[in-house]
Amino acid sequence: YFVYGAACSEVEIDCLTGDHKNIRTDIVMDVGCSINPAIDIGQIEGAFIQGMGLYTIEELNYSPQGILHTRGPDQYKIPAICDMPTELHIALLPPSQNSNTLYSSKGLGESGVFLGCSVFFAIHDAVSAARQERGLHGPLTLNSPLTPEKIRMACEDKFTKMGAHGKPVRRTQEQVLLIQLHKIQPMLVA
Repeated sequence: YFVYGAACSEVEIDCLTGDHKNIRTDIVMDVGCSINPAIDIGQIEGAFIQGMGLYTIEELNYSPQGILHTRGPDQYKIPAICDMPTELHIALLPPSQNSNTLYSSKGLGESGVFLGCSVFFAIHDAVSAARQERGLHGPLTLNSPLTPEKIRMACEDKFTKMGAHGKPVRRTQEQVLLIQLHKIQPMLVA
């Protein structure tokens, strides 16, 4: 059987810092015949927040030799209570019979993780709108996780284009992130 769901998120971004706030998320999920709706809603909430972290803040960093530097939540950011949407609405579809499952219920587990991508795409749309206000109408490619650094650089203004001596420099987002990482690595080691 398949578990179906849909999510829609509304976000605000700060173009100067790259921070974002999830204002509202609405989720609808097919759970078959729910045995305990409160537990199902809790599973959906947890999976959504896990997915939101996956797509927006949980950045994996590797050494040039391919060694993973960020091995757990003590080394990369995971969602906190402040990352929760201000409004989170979850609705379960009406019960539907399924002879292939126990009591026509569906196992939710982590099926709602993918719904966290609604925050990623809402941020993408917000960045696109900010860029259009600045007259930037070209294609925009953003990769997950969509961290504040990536949001800030994607908003693009005269400051993001400047080098160390105030002279314009063209760098890719990946080059900028690598430069920032190399600057903080000595602090992390000390």
